[in-house]
Amino acid sequence: MIVTAKTYTFIKAIIPALMIILSTPVLHAQQADQASSKIATKKSKKSGRILYGQASYYANKFNGRKTATGEIFYHSKLTAACNVLPLGTWIKVTNLRNGKSVIVKTNDRLHPNTRRLVDLTKTAAKQLGFISHGLTRVRVEVLDQKQYK
Repeated sequence: MIVTAKTYTFIKAIIPALMIILSTPVLHAQQADQASSKIATKKSKKSGRILYGQASYYANKFNGRKTATGEIFYHSKLTAACNVLPLGTWIKVTNLRNGKSVIVKTNDRLHPNTRRLVDLTKTAAKQLGFISHGLTRVRVEVLDQKQYK
C-alpha cells in the first residue's frame, strides 16, 4: 500500500480525535441501558448507587435450598441474588419496560460467570411483570447497604 502525503496528513489529523473519543467514558444512563451485557453504575443523590442491567428469576429447582446467607430460599419471599452488592442489602428493582418496581433483600449470589445483574424470586418477577419474558432490563437502586450478619 502506498501512502501519499495527503493520506498521511489525514491520518495524522484524525488520530488525536479518535483518542479523545475512545477515552471519553459513557455518561448517559440510556446508553448504559442499551449495553445488555454490561452493568452500568451511577450515583443517586438520595439513596446511593444505581445500577442498570438484566434481571431474571430463579428456577423452581432452587425452592427450599439454602442461599449464600444460610437462609432457605422460597419463591414466595421478596429476595434476590446479586454478585455486585453485599449480602443483606435492600434494593428497589424497577422494570425499565413498564416502570413497575419492587423492594427486595439480597441474600444470595449468582453464578460467577453470569452477565445478569440480579436474580429475583417468582413473586418479585410477577410484581415486575416479566414472568412471561423470563428476562428484562432493570434499574437497581440501593436503599440500605448493611452487611448481612
